[in-house]
Amino acid sequence: MAEDSDLERTEPASPRRLEQAREEGDVPRSRELATCAVLIAACAGFWLLGDSLVKQMNHMLVSGLSFERARAFDENVLFNHIGSSIIDGLIAFSPVAGILMIAALGSPVLVGGWLFSAKALQPNFGRMNPISGLGNMFSANAGVELVKAIAKTVLVGIIAWVVISHQLTAVLGLGVEPVKSGSAHLGHLMLMSFVYISCGLLVIAMIDAPYQVWHYAEKLKMTREELRQEAKESDGNPEIKAKIRQQQREMARRRMMTEIPKADVVVTNPTHFAVALKYVDGGKGAPKVVAKGVDEVAAKIRAIAAENNVPLLEAPPLARALYKHTELGDEIPEALYTAVAEVLAYVYQLRTYRKRGGNRPKMPNVIEVPPQLDPLNPAAQAASEPRLMQ
Repeated sequence: MAEDSDLERTEPASPRRLEQAREEGDVPRSRELATCAVLIAACAGFWLLGDSLVKQMNHMLVSGLSFERARAFDENVLFNHIGSSIIDGLIAFSPVAGILMIAALGSPVLVGGWLFSAKALQPNFGRMNPISGLGNMFSANAGVELVKAIAKTVLVGIIAWVVISHQLTAVLGLGVEPVKSGSAHLGHLMLMSFVYISCGLLVIAMIDAPYQVWHYAEKLKMTREELRQEAKESDGNPEIKAKIRQQQREMARRRMMTEIPKADVVVTNPTHFAVALKYVDGGKGAPKVVAKGVDEVAAKIRAIAAENNVPLLEAPPLARALYKHTELGDEIPEALYTAVAEVLAYVYQLRTYRKRGGNRPKMPNVIEVPPQLDPLNPAAQAASEPRLMQ
């Protein structure tokens, strides 16, 4: 049952899925809303510019139906007249055409927004598959489109019947009206019919737009398995990330091992901890930790130190304190200055002995460290208990 639920598309599309769909040119679109926006823009254009448009059309009609002798005997005059009439018609309709163009370009902003995708222009031969085409013909979306087409036809027919039935007398009287008043009356009737039909289609557009947004969201829904796979791809596969972190630790460990031969001393536990210290004479700052480790790493540090004649000093409390309270490259804490100074004093005496001979310096037996810095000291454990309780 759990596997079945993981394969069901129940989860909303992720931002990455939406972005990929947009890159492929797949965005929600409502053709009904776009068509309705263009029709309403046309209504507004004809309503605002209708008077001037009717006057210009009357002028063109009178000029076109008038007969002059020169047009009958000179084809150049006839063609010039036809050309000027066409230009006058284009000029008369150009404002309305501009309004329609703005509406056509602006309507996509209402649902889906503007989008230009090169992938959408690439040929897709999968769309030519007749089997998938038959599937689309009998899909739920095709049924919705069929219902919309029937609804539009019925709605437009009802609106047209209502308008004509109310204006039947005026329509029949157009034949006896003068040309100018009759054409103006006809334009008014056509404009009102156009407005009513556009308002009727607005109802369908207001239903279709939310449906298209919902259908788009349903189409892009993802399964839980897809979400997990996407998370792996975006955030990185945990196994690969763990392997990368392991490689980074190995590289850091190799860099750390190269610093051990340059160290002044290695403080040990003697077996569990090892911390390599380096101090530059005359330099600014305190001694720094150049390497540290536990168990196998500590054993490796001791081995490299022995190979390179780096002194080893057993001081368990100091080794534990240095390992606990420092990181690679850090200076030692101020509270450990005295203990580390005692270690370095021994190291410098040992270095002088190796160069000049004499009495071998005695290794410090006990190096005191502040009790609160030693992880195994009861004082340090008691100090950490209140913080854990908080």
